[in-house]
Amino acid sequence: MTSPQPVSAEKESLGRRIPKALSNAATRFVDSLKINSVSERVRRGRPLVIKRRIVYSKPLAELANVYFRMAGIPIRFWAKTEDWRRWEVKSFNMLNGDRFHARPSGANTICADKLPGKSLWDHLSERTLTREMTEAAGRELRRAHQFWSEEFHGPWSHGDAGANNVIYDEKTGRAWLIDFEIVHEKSCPAKSRHADDLLVFLLDLMAVAPNPQWLILALAFLNAYENASVIAELKQQLAVPKGIAWIWWGVRTSFANPAKVKRRLKKIRGVIADLKYYRAFAARRALQRRRASMTCHAIRPGIPRTSSRTRAIKESAKAASPGIPSKLPTST
Repeated sequence: MTSPQPVSAEKESLGRRIPKALSNAATRFVDSLKINSVSERVRRGRPLVIKRRIVYSKPLAELANVYFRMAGIPIRFWAKTEDWRRWEVKSFNMLNGDRFHARPSGANTICADKLPGKSLWDHLSERTLTREMTEAAGRELRRAHQFWSEEFHGPWSHGDAGANNVIYDEKTGRAWLIDFEIVHEKSCPAKSRHADDLLVFLLDLMAVAPNPQWLILALAFLNAYENASVIAELKQQLAVPKGIAWIWWGVRTSFANPAKVKRRLKKIRGVIADLKYYRAFAARRALQRRRASMTCHAIRPGIPRTSSRTRAIKESAKAASPGIPSKLPTST
């Protein structure tokens, strides 16, 4: 057996530059797929986000949708501007309308209130992402997935729930979902759509977050989402795709080292497969829903259980009052 040869400084430097070059290429590829321009302005003291469809948005969206269909990826861009505006405004107001609103503005533009906070992708890139932030993201996705959608004739889903589309407000500890340019295929079952939303978020963690933080953040996210059936469906999607679908997978993972992503996928699958994981939050949910019994459950007619409410009341009635001493005073 030959001993490993030392790596030259030149090759080591090249090895460090290649992932960065691929990441930059992925960024440029994603930028080329952007069909909306985004700007910010202030009107009457209120910060707003202005999203406008670019000139060649429709053919670009249709071209991307052809790729998605060929690759078997169950998402698509909204090609028609009016369809996109309707979905964007409706989804924003449905999720965030308790405090913030969006509305159409002009022929190809929408105007939305700017949400407080910073995207989780920025926190992830700056190594400031915390467990509380991913828990907030999990809770918000769980809440969003409970809304009814006429588009799907079933529960709503995001379609592009990456860390860049989750805003976290540190003052309130709440996460917000934004950017609804991509939508799941209508034929895709709700459970699969919801699992895909979880997968997209997890891929950002697996690609960028360092060891061992990525697993802590991922588990916090899944525990906060707290839907065992969707998480079980997610397990079936935790695999590296083949064929041309790998291109979009590479974009989703910022072209991170495939070996690293595979290792982390295997780790997540192992966690999901652990029955204790399901029992932990299933037991917690059952405990939260449990209520004290108002009736006496008899072992046989006339004999209450030792722990029943009826017996507890009787025992309390027989007990001496706190004001009565347990024994007579000693005479002197």
